[in-house]
Amino acid sequence: MKSGNLGYPRIGQDREWKKALEAYWAGKSDEATLHATLKSIRLDNLKKQRDQGIDVIPVGDFTYYDHILDTSAMFGIVPERFGYAGGEVDLPTYYAVARGSRDSAASEMTKWFNTNYHYIVPELGAGASPQLTVNRPLEAYREAKAALGIEGRPVIVGPYTYLKLSKGYAAAELDGWIDRLLPLYAQALRELEAEGVEWVQVDEPILATSLTEDDLSRVRRIYETLTSEASGIRIMLQTYFESVDAYGFVVSLPVHGIGLDFVHDGGRNLAAVREQGFPADKTLGAGLIDGRGIWKADLRGKWATLAALRGAVSADRILVQPSSSLLHVPVSAERETALPAELRGALAFADEKLAELALLAKAGREGVEAIAAELEAADRSRDALQRSAARTNERVRARMASLASEPAARSNVFEARRAVQDAKWQLPPLPTTTIGSFPQTPEVRGARQKWRKGEWSPAQYESFIQAQIREWIDIQNEIGLDVLVHGEFERTDMVEFFGEKLAGFAFTAKGWVQSYGSRCVKPPVIYGDVELPEPMTVAETVYAQSLTSKPVKGMLTGPITILNWSFVRDDKTREEVAYQIALALRDEVEALEAAGIGMIQVDEPALREGLPLKRDQWAHYLDWAVRAFRLSTSTVKDETQIHTHMCYSEFHDIIESISALDADVISIETSRSHGELIGIFEEHTYDKGIGLGVYDIHSPRVPSADEMTQMIDRALRVLDPGLFWINPDCGLKTRGRAETVESLRHMVEATEAARSRYAVKQA
Repeated sequence: MKSGNLGYPRIGQDREWKKALEAYWAGKSDEATLHATLKSIRLDNLKKQRDQGIDVIPVGDFTYYDHILDTSAMFGIVPERFGYAGGEVDLPTYYAVARGSRDSAASEMTKWFNTNYHYIVPELGAGASPQLTVNRPLEAYREAKAALGIEGRPVIVGPYTYLKLSKGYAAAELDGWIDRLLPLYAQALRELEAEGVEWVQVDEPILATSLTEDDLSRVRRIYETLTSEASGIRIMLQTYFESVDAYGFVVSLPVHGIGLDFVHDGGRNLAAVREQGFPADKTLGAGLIDGRGIWKADLRGKWATLAALRGAVSADRILVQPSSSLLHVPVSAERETALPAELRGALAFADEKLAELALLAKAGREGVEAIAAELEAADRSRDALQRSAARTNERVRARMASLASEPAARSNVFEARRAVQDAKWQLPPLPTTTIGSFPQTPEVRGARQKWRKGEWSPAQYESFIQAQIREWIDIQNEIGLDVLVHGEFERTDMVEFFGEKLAGFAFTAKGWVQSYGSRCVKPPVIYGDVELPEPMTVAETVYAQSLTSKPVKGMLTGPITILNWSFVRDDKTREEVAYQIALALRDEVEALEAAGIGMIQVDEPALREGLPLKRDQWAHYLDWAVRAFRLSTSTVKDETQIHTHMCYSEFHDIIESISALDADVISIETSRSHGELIGIFEEHTYDKGIGLGVYDIHSPRVPSADEMTQMIDRALRVLDPGLFWINPDCGLKTRGRAETVESLRHMVEATEAARSRYAVKQA
């Protein structure tokens, strides 16, 4: 029995990867420096895995931005607007697709299955002529072997997952695209085979979703072709994130190994193996260690699962793996020395998970007695956390016990609230606002560091934050925005900030994970019972409101986003933890209202990403997610206007649930989809306030007023102008000051033009 890995975090222990990318983008380093820095990180990652005793080490999982974008570049699939003329995709073009350029909008970015990682959506235009521009897995294999003597297992995104995650083609064209890509995949595999590669990992997480018979037929055709075209190489067909519904079909595919998730499968994969068996001619990649969570494994429980698998699969055909790539967890828990002892002892990041994999494989070879001491240590660590005072909060327990009696609906319907709010606020048609944050400059980040290190007193830091708020209130007033925000200068991350102020949360020193591109986040750790000790946002919001006669929105992150963007305790259901967070946020909403803040935004950008991969499980998740939001927001007066914000991600699937949130105004990211979201509202009526983002904040490009005008005009063809708001598509934290001001000026200019046309139509 051997141990294997599926992928390792790209970012480096101290986010060296992020810093290298951003230095290159800023013109502070050249291409040669970027290549050298990333190669050093890449090789260090491989050495770590080797030194931890991992037998099968993946190569080719590393990226310069995103692994789906890498696949597109490998096959020369570049949108026409970037002027690509064939051949290997150079770095400027690669990054232009990801981030946009002066003349061309970036490709759409959306969530990777039900994770918080974002990938660049491939655009399969009619004129695209895919080709194998460069064999990236082969390059990675050669590098690992030459530099470190590692016989790695190349990783490639499977053709069906790639195509199902792509856009730009009609459903009837899917088979044609399979025909265009299959020869290229076969060529890549043959080149690997010629190099002497024994195994290749082909990632097909799409197999863990709900697929039709037509889908399965296409998958069979793909793998019959690939194993025929490259018969000398062994394919490990890797699934993850859930169980595979069509287990019998998947294990019958003509490949040499099947990777299954035995962590997030709800026990279904294990039951299928036990009931239906496993082919005697295949290797089982047993995903036993959680690739997405940060808790030390219950090694006894994992050994029991492994023992059950050994009843159906011989030990020499089992490869002990994580449930998915370790991309989704931080690098190492070694330096988390400031955490409470009971919490620190229960953590396992990527490096610690590698050690757990090696231990389980050792037990599989030598017997469980060989790891008896480690089993006892793991038991002690988990028990110590469970006995922690943070998990025995009687106030939270009492509140949760009376949850059924807590109000989860506003006292009046939207139309009645709208009349009261319109009378109070007297906003112009098509009111303008922003999503919440303004640029976090080096000065802002530097001030926060001085305060955290004790170099500044709390009074000095508060004075600095107030100066930033005052400056940006003035800027918003001068630009002509109608509803203002305080700018969130005191906040690091939109979840981390709240977690730092809520009981039951903890924060790591180096617990960074990649969200998209170079954007790394440090998710809070929800390890105890959640409650609000004191108000979190009232002081800054009230100060901002004191500086202007225009309304200033209170800005909160919603319970589902806090849940989905945190590492969550594994001793309670996610639903129960969501309700704890919701009740704590309700206390903050009520505190803001009591302080005179009459517009409160409770953002839920991660609502959809929490959807189970199985459609038959969606209704249950959406029911409790909507209830959690409404628990947070339903006790305010009719005149208090509740806003929310979501990021673009196939909203047609959940439009009814979005409406059920019963927010007075929702803003939705739409610019990266090039207005496609507007089509949803041609099919579905939305009867509450809505703002479709009119420009992309993920790109440094400043769009013209004319571009925004076109977006506004498209939206007003299908949405009620009386309910329409105008805003950027997301927060402006990552943007520069000059581009932010210029873009907002263009947005107001476009709004004024639209108001003129709207007024003419109403006359």
